[in-house]
Amino acid sequence: MSRFAAASLSLVCAWSLCGDMLRAEPLDDRLAPWRRDVVVRPVSEVPGRHTIHSYYVSNPESPDGRYVLFYASRADDGQFGDVCLLERASGRETVLAANVRTEDAHRAACQQWLAGGKLVAFHEVVDGRWRVVTVDIATGDKRVVAEDHQLGFGAPLGNVLPLYGCHWKPGEYRDLELLDVATGERRTTATSADVRAKYGAWVAKEFAGKEISIFFPVLSPDGNRAFLKVAAGSGGDNFMSKAASHRQGLLAYDFRRGDFTMMRTKWGHPAWLADSRRIIEVGHFLIDADGGAAERLTNLPHLSGSHPSTNPAMTLFVTDGLVDKLGKDQGGGDVGEWGVMVGDLRGGQFVVLHKFRNDQGAKSWRRNHPHPAFSADGKRIYFNVSAGKHTQLFVAEAR
Repeated sequence: MSRFAAASLSLVCAWSLCGDMLRAEPLDDRLAPWRRDVVVRPVSEVPGRHTIHSYYVSNPESPDGRYVLFYASRADDGQFGDVCLLERASGRETVLAANVRTEDAHRAACQQWLAGGKLVAFHEVVDGRWRVVTVDIATGDKRVVAEDHQLGFGAPLGNVLPLYGCHWKPGEYRDLELLDVATGERRTTATSADVRAKYGAWVAKEFAGKEISIFFPVLSPDGNRAFLKVAAGSGGDNFMSKAASHRQGLLAYDFRRGDFTMMRTKWGHPAWLADSRRIIEVGHFLIDADGGAAERLTNLPHLSGSHPSTNPAMTLFVTDGLVDKLGKDQGGGDVGEWGVMVGDLRGGQFVVLHKFRNDQGAKSWRRNHPHPAFSADGKRIYFNVSAGKHTQLFVAEAR
């Protein structure tokens, strides 16, 4: 080979290597879409009301991306309002259920998608009695599917709703019940007796001999597991109080095995990953629901008030919290300022998407939090902002 040919080949290889490096860097930067051209805006343009998405474990966008589900209220405390649907392409809104009374503005009506986006489920209190309702979004038909129960969070592609007794006064309903809205089948699964049998020493210490019940179950995406808390109710009738019940613990239950597979003594703010096995928890921990082994994501700041959840691809997480302790070069804010942060699930890398005050909004006895959640395609993040008189549902979209 001539010197010219060899030099040419070396130059081509060098350029090729350089090109590969240039191409590899952006591909390896999972946060690249969230570092540039991100549009942040309110979901609804209707003024003079609160617009709230229910919780960080529940994506308010329909599985096909067509609609956004939210709760709207013109009451100062945000505790009485409507369950609404907004068509993303047109902005047209539909009231699915009017005059809904909630427990607080924190989780609103626990409104959520069901049956692949054909149904919406929520819970409400009518004349002092709690009930769970489903709505067919095509026909508007409403069905009361359970009474004297509250609603956990199900899997939006499935037909099963997790139900539990009112945590302050559960009465006979102390266990986790699964309701299949397609067949009407309702079965009891994880029971309070199971909890006592397996974790009796912890129950005795934590709840001091009080009667316990299953509280706040969240189904895994495949519907085969749930994580939940345990509650000991006060027995009173006032559910609008932090003292209505004592609630603690993080337990995972496998429906196929019919057994609890993990227990941690403290509840933070857990959320399932798309693999339906791992759980992300406050403090940047990934927890295996089979046995409870925990791995901490390193080199990431802890935000006070954090509610972490992950994207469907399991490459990123999103969380909220106070950002005033972050350096300005990290996207930090002023004292008392909140933010929504997206991070790499490998640890180390993060970006603060949006900063805001979060000390106003709905004057509920239990305040609303941002509760960020990814859309099903991972391109949008929904979160609540309480920066002015009204709490508003926002969306951040990566272009």
